[in-house]
Amino acid sequence: KDPDHVALTTDLPSEKLPAGDLGTDVHVHKGGSAFIVEFLTLRGNTIAVTTLKKNQIRAVSGREVAHARDLSKA
Repeated sequence: KDPDHVALTTDLPSEKLPAGDLGTDVHVHKGGSAFIVEFLTLRGNTIAVTTLKKNQIRAVSGREVAHARDLSKA
């Protein structure tokens, strides 16, 4: 199975990631109760890798549009 793209449903101030930022689910824990998610810049540099609860992310659909923001202004 390919990694899934997910969106944050809550802000992660410690990682400087607001709700709506996109990440890739790279590992599923405990039958889906928690996920390791990697967040990247558009050039592929890792911003954060963090473990999140199921209610902190949601799957993204093919009908959504990505939005770019400058990480240095976070």
